[in-house]
Amino acid sequence: MDIKEVVAVAEEALKGTDMFVVDCTITPDNTIDLVLDSDTSVSIDACAMLNHAIGEKFNRDEEDYSLTVASAGIGEPLKLVRQYKKLVGESVEVLLKSGVKILATLDEVSDENITISYDEAVVVEGKKKKQMQRTTHTYSFDEIKWTKEYLDYK
Repeated sequence: MDIKEVVAVAEEALKGTDMFVVDCTITPDNTIDLVLDSDTSVSIDACAMLNHAIGEKFNRDEEDYSLTVASAGIGEPLKLVRQYKKLVGESVEVLLKSGVKILATLDEVSDENITISYDEAVVVEGKKKKQMQRTTHTYSFDEIKWTKEYLDYK
């Protein structure tokens, strides 16, 4: 079983929808995990449809495998630029490779970087206490360890 073949079948089945393949892994014992996302939402019916489409293409009698089709989970790290783009204007949590974690608003996304804005305590001349100031910063994807959608449960 080949990842490229599985992804190709999945992408063909997803044509005409707003869904896309985020990740596909195949273990040595032929356990296939296929992760989808969407610009709107991924339904259980869509996962079942894709499971069926892959089952029709790959005969289990010729090569036994186990297949799981699931949607990208909330709180999971983003993997594709397309996932970032659907979160523009939303709160995200960014962990930089330097170890700094930032809770921010995702302002812009390009193929090379993201721009985020967040409140930061800064020293203001003539003031004794630090003042909160909105900071905007652009980080390249090379500087980012992971980014996750941030959900505030308050």
